[in-house]
Amino acid sequence: MMTGFAAYRLPYDNHATLLRQTTGEPEELLACAALNGRQGFVVAPFAATPGEPILLIRPDETEVIPLAPTAGSLPELAPSAAQPTQAYAIDFANYHAQLQAGAFRKIVLARCAEELTEEPADAMELFLKACQYYPRMFVALVSTAKSGTWLTATPEILLSGSGGTWHTMALAGTMKLEGEQLAGEGETLTWSTKNIQEQRYVATYVAECLEQFAVDFREEGPYPTRAANLVHLRSDFSFTLPDNRHIGDLLQALHPTPAVCGLPKRDAFRFIIQNEHTPRRYYSGFMGMLDPDGATHLYVSLRCMRIEGRHCHLYAGGGLLRDSRLQQEWQETEAKLETMRRCIATTSK
Repeated sequence: MMTGFAAYRLPYDNHATLLRQTTGEPEELLACAALNGRQGFVVAPFAATPGEPILLIRPDETEVIPLAPTAGSLPELAPSAAQPTQAYAIDFANYHAQLQAGAFRKIVLARCAEELTEEPADAMELFLKACQYYPRMFVALVSTAKSGTWLTATPEILLSGSGGTWHTMALAGTMKLEGEQLAGEGETLTWSTKNIQEQRYVATYVAECLEQFAVDFREEGPYPTRAANLVHLRSDFSFTLPDNRHIGDLLQALHPTPAVCGLPKRDAFRFIIQNEHTPRRYYSGFMGMLDPDGATHLYVSLRCMRIEGRHCHLYAGGGLLRDSRLQQEWQETEAKLETMRRCIATTSK
């Protein structure tokens, strides 16, 4: 009897991997540090609690799934909601007041939107659509009794590597490609001071974390990187670790990064938990394969969807600074929600 499974596709791969745990329940952990020396598929929430713990799926069975060619262009969607919901506007005013008062340098505001399908959603079909539409992204589908069923298509590496070579990134700032820009990678865009500053905050934090754990590290960037019809600013970090058995300690320091939380990190984390209208659950956590002696591929769980029968709960967020504006931030979340909305819109009912 299968107790949990995970299907995932690494960026640009022409196949996906399906992992099944056939006996027992996925292991439950309450801190990233508890992942030291562990191996398996990790499903971590934004904030680990007994009700929503870090889950470790044991790969008792493994299957390789060939994938269809990637789509040449993304499907068009109906115009997005032009005006913020009342709940989002209230959250924005609350968060922005804290920024104006100097409580935070940056804080991330997330929200959840619900899409209703005519028939219960086919999770595997949605996963295969996401793989076809988003070749640049890490795509994963996980399902356990504890977490429910989640689909993500994310561009952000939290930690990847094998042997002595490791990588992470600082990904922040968002702009949408339109018209002729869709033919490129965002290299002609002019970035606002807000976007540049937001990305620099994240890169500085990642560098400070690596100084505690890495023997040496090298930073490259920032540069624009495309994810579907969006472009972000990205810095890459390469480094070596003296002991791969303590990867969990590094994850404990990195997660959640300012890209999904804020600065100062602990204060922003507590404020989000106490004030955001919709709990994030496994959105803005991380997931992927963890293997200290093999290949590790862990990604931040962005562009998420929780699948529950006919109800698809879509999650997105954006980083707020003191000069952030309500309408612009709302439109950024709408653009990010398009990732999963395309999969729903083109999946047979």
